[in-house]
Amino acid sequence: MHSDIAEVFLQYSVRKLEEVTSNLDVCMARLTDEQIWQRQAAHENTIGNLVLHLCGNMRHLILHGVGGAQDVRVRDREFSTSSGYTRQQLLDMFHTTAAEVEQRIAAVPHERLTERITPQGRDMAVLEAIYHVVGHVQQHLGQIILLTKQMTGQDLDLTVPRPR
Repeated sequence: MHSDIAEVFLQYSVRKLEEVTSNLDVCMARLTDEQIWQRQAAHENTIGNLVLHLCGNMRHLILHGVGGAQDVRVRDREFSTSSGYTRQQLLDMFHTTAAEVEQRIAAVPHERLTERITPQGRDMAVLEAIYHVVGHVQQHLGQIILLTKQMTGQDLDLTVPRPR
């Protein structure tokens, strides 16, 4: 039974990240490079910042924390960057990172889910790291969706299209 629960959790986590990637594609396709780096006030993050941040977080918690890869994250740079990446470069970065993370999650042995890890000096189980990443990506994708709707003045039809 526990093995079934573990497999459902891992498969669902991968599916949610795939779904988020698809939704990000829809948003980014509707935006220009300029819009991706647009902010209304200094305290706001751009869509570009959010994409960099999500890549950094996924790499840090899953590839480093769970997978043991070298920690190369410079978190402050994710938010201080104000240009330098095109829409396509950001999408490529996100796709590459998400694909690596999905592969790592799918390959986690069930018995490792309760193993303790300490990315960022925070003690957590592997299961917690995966759960955090999936929720974190969904949270920031919600911001990207809202910003995209505001910038384009359009519904994105990410769910079942509704008659207008």
